[in-house]
Amino acid sequence: MTTPALMLQGTGSDVGKSLLCAGLCRVFSRRGLDVRPFKPQNMSNNAAVTADGGEIGRAQALQAMACGVAPSVDMNPVLLKPERDMGAQVVVHGKRVATLGAREYFARKPELMAAVLESYARLGAQAELVLIEGAGSAAEANLRAHDIANMGFAERADVPVVLIADIDRGGVIASLVGSHALLAESERARVRGYVINRFRGDVRLFDDGLEIITDRTGWPSLGIVPFLPAAGKLPAEDSVVLDRRTHEARPSETRAELRIAVLELSRIANHDDFDPLRLEPNVALSMVRAGDAIPGDAQLVIIPGTKSTLGDLDYLRAQGWDVDLYAHLRRGGRVLGICGGYQMLGERLSDPDGLEGRAGSVDGLGLLRVDTTLGPEKRLENVSGTHLASGAPVAGYEMHLGITEGEDCARAFVDLGGRADGAVSANGRVMGCYLHGLFASDDFRNALLASMAPRAGAALSFDDEVAAALETLADHLEAHLDVDRLWRIALRQE
Repeated sequence: MTTPALMLQGTGSDVGKSLLCAGLCRVFSRRGLDVRPFKPQNMSNNAAVTADGGEIGRAQALQAMACGVAPSVDMNPVLLKPERDMGAQVVVHGKRVATLGAREYFARKPELMAAVLESYARLGAQAELVLIEGAGSAAEANLRAHDIANMGFAERADVPVVLIADIDRGGVIASLVGSHALLAESERARVRGYVINRFRGDVRLFDDGLEIITDRTGWPSLGIVPFLPAAGKLPAEDSVVLDRRTHEARPSETRAELRIAVLELSRIANHDDFDPLRLEPNVALSMVRAGDAIPGDAQLVIIPGTKSTLGDLDYLRAQGWDVDLYAHLRRGGRVLGICGGYQMLGERLSDPDGLEGRAGSVDGLGLLRVDTTLGPEKRLENVSGTHLASGAPVAGYEMHLGITEGEDCARAFVDLGGRADGAVSANGRVMGCYLHGLFASDDFRNALLASMAPRAGAALSFDDEVAAALETLADHLEAHLDVDRLWRIALRQE
């Protein structure tokens, strides 16, 4: 018997596929179904570590949480992590296999389809419903040959498709009608309907728009989803959302107890590390963009993880942020580096195998007495331990190439089950570690914030905030989508 399945494809990137899929995972799980999320191919530097030591897109980890199951590498069998404009690290079934340019990757797509179908079959054997997320646009006709992410997969796996369009971006009618025009006849027939996402205002005012779309395409509307502010509490997949989320000041920021600045590196990775800080009512979180100076009133500056440590060290210097960091420390501020940001804080970075480009060594920022050597072995592990300065418990995950050693490592940042990680400067104001996701640990986060501003922390449970946001999203979709019809489509009854 074929497992019921439904694929959400989009008219473009960032139309809300990931969050709609997460919401529907919770909707159908609440109805008693055993649901699994699936994304054949993902391109993101926001990744999560699975229990078996693999990595998948962060969005699929959130969707697994919405289903009430542990994330697995089969939920995202092919993950692309951009390292430069023309190349990306290719992760298959959770493990790095190569760094490829675009032409090389396209040449390998036929063999990757086999890996995708293998994972899909395993998930289908475990589930009563598989909810599948496409990537980018369903109608990228120039990429259709050997496609494994959208219609190429849908046709090979024979799954029905619902098309998602974002009205908040403008041009929603053209995006749907244009997608219909570019799809092949068999692909058009595979689309069972469409959803309009992020609507603001009175949905009845769009009745004429729905009529135009359906007249031109023959596809029925399956619902209009109004804009939902609570969805902003959920981890986002792509760094493009940083523009929408963190450059808009919250009303409370003018009276925040503590200002934290995060450098928005060109290849920023795992930017959801900072979501718990963004939700803190007494914290003003600023993302520092290219061309902007580090705010002079920031008490803490964070250098985040990156998919290209050496490249982003050059980028950091090109923005003049190195000069800003030195001035920030002279004013008594603090600096924290996470993963690649930690490596940049040291005195020397070496890449003897040319993993990030040309082999060689470069000077780091010199703020910690440590040196880093990049190597081919990637550490992927969920870990827990203790923040040594406060004694607070901390948990997260490691996802990095390289080993960091040196004098300041004697003052470790955390103890991870008897293994020291990170380094702290002699004056205690420069810190670094490899631990992603650390701010989701409530006790650690509050201890760190209180060490800089006693009233900065709040009684905020980040896990509870995410769980509540998923429930709110599920309620929202139940109210505005024809969920019963979506289930019939998944059953191939429509």
